[in-house]
Amino acid sequence: MPVIHNRIALFRAERGMSRRALAEAVGVNPQTIGYLERGDYAPSLELGMKIAGVFELPVEALFSFEPFEPVWRAMQRAERGE
Repeated sequence: MPVIHNRIALFRAERGMSRRALAEAVGVNPQTIGYLERGDYAPSLELGMKIAGVFELPVEALFSFEPFEPVWRAMQRAERGE
């Protein structure tokens, strides 16, 4: 099974949301959010869509088969107008 990378912790921290609050919003145990953030668990399509809905983002903004570009690198590219 391929590894599914995610940026749940990034968006959760950006919004000041605890694991518990996210878990309650999507109907899972807070440990499940921890497993997801560490990459120890691949979400079902339903759970992935619920999490994306909480953050009001497309699923592909949160989950990827490829590692995400570090935020600092994306910011550097944006500053250079790339």
